[in-house]
Amino acid sequence: MRPISSLILSFFAALLLLSACSGQQLANDLTPDKGYRLSSNVGFDAATGLQLDVYSPNGVANAPVVVFFFGGRWQEGSKEAYKFVGQALAARGFVAVLPNYRLYPQVRYPSFLTDNAKAVKWVHSQIAQYGGDPTKIVVMGHSSGAYNAAMLTLNPALMKSVGGDRAWIRAMIGLAGPYDFLPLTDPDLRDLFGAPENYDQTQPMMYADGTNPPMLLMHGQDDKTVFSTNTEHLAARIQRANGPVETVIYPEMSHRKIIATLATSSLIKFAVGQSDVMFYVNDFVKRNTGANAPKPRQEAPGGLQTIVPTP
Repeated sequence: MRPISSLILSFFAALLLLSACSGQQLANDLTPDKGYRLSSNVGFDAATGLQLDVYSPNGVANAPVVVFFFGGRWQEGSKEAYKFVGQALAARGFVAVLPNYRLYPQVRYPSFLTDNAKAVKWVHSQIAQYGGDPTKIVVMGHSSGAYNAAMLTLNPALMKSVGGDRAWIRAMIGLAGPYDFLPLTDPDLRDLFGAPENYDQTQPMMYADGTNPPMLLMHGQDDKTVFSTNTEHLAARIQRANGPVETVIYPEMSHRKIIATLATSSLIKFAVGQSDVMFYVNDFVKRNTGANAPKPRQEAPGGLQTIVPTP
């Protein structure tokens, strides 16, 4: 008979991997409130009333900044559900910014991307007062949030449309992102992305011309929500254009697990299993913001089933 403690941990694991909302709430409940200063509900766009949260490590100055866009099929989610991500990034010495953006059906493409671009513009002008360096901005996202981050990184027109500059983005990190998902067959997505004749222009793949800032694309082959071919196809297109891209593909990693592994709670880590996702995130941010002296990408500790294709 299994020990009670083992049964409890198995329950937590099932909760995390089978119920996104419950899993995120559990991760947030177990997230420490120490080691960082949380500035909540900071307005960044008066016209829409959109707000963001800033997680600043204690005593930090001129730190790299990671702007994290949450996922949810562009239809659900909020910055509050990802406290565990903000804390995990702050624990690595980064100023983490988690913005809200308008969702479908309130808005359609490309309005949510405009919201994201405005958040980055706010970061560039205001983050110094929160301990961040405006010249060291990295955008990051999970699922549809990774799509948002990729579009801002690959399509310069999006930042330009809000009076910004893509050059402000030093690098991009995508976790389980949809980058190449035509044809659109689901009615909600067809409505969200507008006229069918313009669907090609909604795909990050279309903007992979090799001029992008460095990108780290991570995905699990067990992802049944967003297939890992999205990452593989985008990375291959960028490589063909001689652009900077790195990929980490996990043979055993689901769509929800890849984000859950960022949580710093020991209980959550035990429940979801060992992972080096944050290892690669930390290494990539530091290499591309000058937080450490430039050096080749560091390989994760042994024992993890990770495929790291050569860039």
